[in-house]
Amino acid sequence: MGSTNSKGVSRSGLASAVIDACRAMNDIGINQGKAGNVSVRFGGGMLISPSGIDYDALTPAKIVAVDDKGDSKGSWRPSSEWRMHHDIYRTREDANAVVHTHSIHCTALSCLRRSIPAFHYMIAVAGGSNIRCASYATFGTQKLSDNMLKALKDRKACLLANHGLICFGKSLDDAMALAVEVETLAAQYLAALNVGEPVLLTKRQMSDAMEAFRSYGAQPESVSRAGKAKK
Repeated sequence: MGSTNSKGVSRSGLASAVIDACRAMNDIGINQGKAGNVSVRFGGGMLISPSGIDYDALTPAKIVAVDDKGDSKGSWRPSSEWRMHHDIYRTREDANAVVHTHSIHCTALSCLRRSIPAFHYMIAVAGGSNIRCASYATFGTQKLSDNMLKALKDRKACLLANHGLICFGKSLDDAMALAVEVETLAAQYLAALNVGEPVLLTKRQMSDAMEAFRSYGAQPESVSRAGKAKK
């Protein structure tokens, strides 16, 4: 693989972004210790956090390059979950970054093997009317990755039974933001379950929400930064 990605960002720059994301996961409370992992698409493959290295000890040189065949080179082994990242990039052209966490509330729901239903319209942020829970398989295995891909059909996030959360985005910032949002939804859903069964939105209501999300956050191109500054 080359030294830059398709947008001209250097390997070192992308590796540093992966490190920043790993540390941010713990700082904002969506991961603990060395449990999670982060990757970005790079060339025909990816750059991914290494296996079993404390985030504070990471350097750009320790971020592992994995090619499109799943082969890695260098002194450091990729995360044990590299297969899930690899298969997302292999099957989803809209994925440029992947975040896997053991966030508290997502993991709690995954241990109940419960998907997150349409209890809130923000479920649509993950691409559909629910956030599925993938069937259980041993961590690091191809079976787990296969189960994940089924749960991610037409989605950008899913729970992993008795394990945690995985999600992707068009950028690392997007993937991190989605991980935070899904963890928030999991916490809200569990809080509602403590009182009773939440009232779920209808298919029509969720369809309307998903349609609204197509333009969510978009700003008119005709409004310049200079124009905003004058107001």
